[in-house]
Amino acid sequence: MKLCFLRLALLACTLLPVAACKSPKPPAPTPTPRTSSTGQSGSDTDLRQVSETRRSRPAANSQPGDFDYYLLNLSWSPEFCQTHPGNAQCAARPGFLVHGLWPQNNDGTYPQHCTGMTKPPNAAAYLDIMPTIDLIVHEWQTHGTCTGLNPDGYFSAVRRAFRTVAIPSIFAATQTPPTSIKPDALIAQFSQANPNFPPGSFAVSCGNNYLTAVEACLDRKLRPQSCQNVRTCRANVIKIAPR
Repeated sequence: MKLCFLRLALLACTLLPVAACKSPKPPAPTPTPRTSSTGQSGSDTDLRQVSETRRSRPAANSQPGDFDYYLLNLSWSPEFCQTHPGNAQCAARPGFLVHGLWPQNNDGTYPQHCTGMTKPPNAAAYLDIMPTIDLIVHEWQTHGTCTGLNPDGYFSAVRRAFRTVAIPSIFAATQTPPTSIKPDALIAQFSQANPNFPPGSFAVSCGNNYLTAVEACLDRKLRPQSCQNVRTCRANVIKIAPR
């Protein structure tokens, strides 16, 4: 009986097209497009993920005004815009944008989501320093409420902090930045452009070997200071998304 079935099977293969008798190949895997190295889902608030997750851990008790210094995060917008070209910030082809001014502690912890006003009453007034209302609201709720300042005071501090940092000329709108750079070399560029900053004032944030942000440390009076327990990107070389 088994021999008969085998002969029938062989006869079928001679009558049918050869492809019908071959084992079907497994479907080719669908290529996964490169997402933004920040792991963004498309919203502006997702810009924070890489920089914040690498900064140790939230403080056990977050109280307004209880922190040691500020960390100014300057996001490299082209990295985000590579994967989200329709985002509102991308039309102007910006370079470094203010992502936020974050209270930070010397031990590497940071306060977040402190009590206070849930939304700035006039968020649109701060669009000159941050690209969207969503980001403004998020930064106030997560970080601004922990400064002990009201919304106007906090975003005025963000403005002052941003003006404190000079962006290196290689990132000027009229220049084409390098396609890749070592993190130490990038920090050196910012240090040279800001000679009033002490050593150790800057850190680089990256994801998937792409530049996502440069961070600067400032004291509570927004004067440059060395960072405390802020890790920088450990990649040997990081890619820089073009503008």
